[in-house]
Amino acid sequence: MKIAYLINRYPAVSHSFIRREIAALEEIGVAVERFSIRDCAHEVVDEHDREEAARTQVLLDNGVRGLLAPTLRALFKTPLGFMRSLRAAVQLGWKSDRGVLRHLIYLSEACALKGRLAESGCDHVHAHFGTNSTAVAMLCRTLGGPSYSFTAHGPEEFDKPLQIGLAEKIHHASFVAGVSSFGRSQLYRWCAWNEWPKIKVIHCGVDNSYLTRAPTPVPEACTLVCVGRLCEQKGQGILIEATAQLAAQNHNLELVLVGDGPMRGGLEEMIARRGLADRVRITGWMTGKEVQQELLRARALVLPSFAEGLPVVIMEALAMGRPVISTYIAGIPELVEDGVNGWLIPAGDIEQLATAMRTVIDATPEKLGRMGREGALRVAERHDAHKEAQKLAMCFTCALGADKETDHVSGDVGHEPGAPAPVSQAGKSLGSMN
Repeated sequence: MKIAYLINRYPAVSHSFIRREIAALEEIGVAVERFSIRDCAHEVVDEHDREEAARTQVLLDNGVRGLLAPTLRALFKTPLGFMRSLRAAVQLGWKSDRGVLRHLIYLSEACALKGRLAESGCDHVHAHFGTNSTAVAMLCRTLGGPSYSFTAHGPEEFDKPLQIGLAEKIHHASFVAGVSSFGRSQLYRWCAWNEWPKIKVIHCGVDNSYLTRAPTPVPEACTLVCVGRLCEQKGQGILIEATAQLAAQNHNLELVLVGDGPMRGGLEEMIARRGLADRVRITGWMTGKEVQQELLRARALVLPSFAEGLPVVIMEALAMGRPVISTYIAGIPELVEDGVNGWLIPAGDIEQLATAMRTVIDATPEKLGRMGREGALRVAERHDAHKEAQKLAMCFTCALGADKETDHVSGDVGHEPGAPAPVSQAGKSLGSMN
C-alpha cells in the first residue's frame, strides 16, 4: 500500500501535525509520497520541516506553464476522462467564489498529479483540508486516477460549504475524516444521510516527544502565551484588550504572541496605543522546539478564538502540562474541560477572558500543575498520533479494497446535498469507527 499525501502548501509552518501523521503511518509500514501543489520551502523555519520539504514533490515546480504538457497528455490519452473532469471543474467553479478559470487550473494540476502518481506507484490519495487540494484530488479521480479521501479541519470548509463543493467532494471520496466530533457533525450536514458511515473521526495527534516527556513545574512568573496565526479569527485583538484591563488593575503579567500574519501591524499599533510594549511581545514564527520552550515558560496557553477546528497547539500545551484558556466553540470543548484542565469562555467576551486570565495569575503553581497533568492524560488518551495513524491506515486498507471491486469511475459529479447516493463499501465496513 502506497499513499500519496496532497496539501496545497506543504510543509507550511503550521503543518507539524501532518508531518507527525505521515511519520506515524510510515512507522507502521505505510509508504507515503508527499505532494504539495505550491512550493513553500522558503518559508519554513523548523529543521524537521526542511527535511520534509526535501522529500516533497511540488506540482507547480515549473510554474503554471509546466502544467501544459500533462494537460495535453491527459486530453489525448484519456479524452472521455478529461471531458468528465472538465465538466466537473466547470460545475465546481460556476458556484465557487474562485470562479471557473481557477478550477480549470485545478484540472491542469489534477492532470499533473495523475502523472506523478503513476510514476510513484501510489494507490490512493489523501488530501488535508477540504478546499483546493481536495478539489484537485477529486478531479484526478474523475480523470481515471486513484481513489481519494480527505481530512476536513474547519473552519473554512464549514464557512462556505456550497462554494467549495463540499457535498460533491464527500460524495466521490472513499472516506472523509473530521478532526473532532463537532467536525464530523458539520460534514454530516452537507452530505446525504446514507453517506454518513463514510465520515470518521480521526484526531490530529502529538508524538512521543510530547507524550513521554517528564513533567516540568509551572513557573511562578505570570506569563501567558498565545500561539497561532495573527488573524481575526484567533482573537488576539480581544486578548490585548483583556491584557490592558489587567494591566490597569496593576496585575503583573507578560503576554507572548507566537506567530505572524496579516494582523501583525494592527496588533502592534494596538499594543503601542494601550501602552503595553513592556508587557506584550510578538515573536514571529518559531521552530517547534522554540514553541515548546515558550509553553514551558508560561503558566498557561490562551487562545480566545472565534472560529476553529480543534487547534493542535492546545494538544501540545496540555501534553506539556500547561492548562489552557480557550472558547466554547467547535471541537475545543471536546478536549478542554472547564475547571479541570483549563477554562472555557464565550468567544468574543473580553470581560470573561480577563477574568480567566486573572484566575491563572492568582492560582498557585501546584494547582496549575494538577490541571496540566489532567490535560496531559486526556491528550494521551485521545490524541496519540500513533493510535490515530492506525485508524487512518485501516481506512486506507478498506478504501483500496473497495476500489478494487469497481472497474470504472462514476461521472455523477453533480450530486446535490440531500439526494440519495450509494454508500461505499469502505463506508459500510468502517461504520463502527469513531
